[in-house]
Amino acid sequence: MIAAYAARFDPTEPLTGLVVGDQPAPTPAPGWTVVDVRAAALNHHDLWSLRGVGLRAEQLPMILGTDAAGVTADGREVVVHGVITLPDEPRSLLSERYPGTLAEQVAVPTQNLVDKPSALSFVEAACLPTAWLTAYRMLFVTGRATPGQRVLVQGSGGGLATAAIVLGAAAGLEVIVTGRDEARRARAVSLGAAAAVEPGARVPRVDVVLESVGRATWSHSVRSVKPGGIIVVAGATSGDASPAELTRIFFQEITVAGTTMGSRDDLSHLLAFLERTGVRPLVDSTFPLAEAHAALRRLWDGAQTGKIVLEVGA
Repeated sequence: MIAAYAARFDPTEPLTGLVVGDQPAPTPAPGWTVVDVRAAALNHHDLWSLRGVGLRAEQLPMILGTDAAGVTADGREVVVHGVITLPDEPRSLLSERYPGTLAEQVAVPTQNLVDKPSALSFVEAACLPTAWLTAYRMLFVTGRATPGQRVLVQGSGGGLATAAIVLGAAAGLEVIVTGRDEARRARAVSLGAAAAVEPGARVPRVDVVLESVGRATWSHSVRSVKPGGIIVVAGATSGDASPAELTRIFFQEITVAGTTMGSRDDLSHLLAFLERTGVRPLVDSTFPLAEAHAALRRLWDGAQTGKIVLEVGA
């Protein structure tokens, strides 16, 4: 089968290690199911894998990808939950211990499959299991945001921020987003953000902060949340925060909570949310699987607003 995989690592030019070519078709273990992939979304996790983060050389070649929607052998249309939780194994994502989704087929534990609502296309459904699921969990599960509250989203343009804006606005939240690029800030407002400001700009105190940037935005997050509010952390793309500003955190009784992805139930709830509200993920662009290099180049360049998706199969 055709797949996009990491053949070698390069910390500075990760795309030099990407190959699109033949790989063995999956043979499912007991309790696993093979899915014919129809669409697979890209994530920064794919670029980190190509840089050698989370993988060892002896695992190569490794098929990339954590997100997919497709069809099982019996015709069931499904969305793949990419978090692999098995007895006697550390939790992992597809493409870390097991081959990923940027391929014509992927094998996953059968329990990881969620029915795809007919109202969602395969491309739309493929956008959900990482960035959109993380945003959903940050807002409504860990952040416990409720209609009328104010939320600050650090960073604009990427899949996580876009998802948080659209989901938050649909749920009646006042969403404020930060971003360096004026065009992306304008796009955030068009997607439903109440305001979009430059990084570090003063904002009204918020109930919840969604933090995935780290060092570059941490101080702003701590200063922007209300006393008793919560900062939900799902990444640190600019590095770990230093200092942590612990005095302000304990004195103002701010909660800092970490979260990663979401559960299979969270994914089911997210799908139901989209089906019932009519909200749809913003798709930046689609590419055929054979053009995975160009798709990942767009992600690497940071040129996207929304999700980049590979279309696979019929």
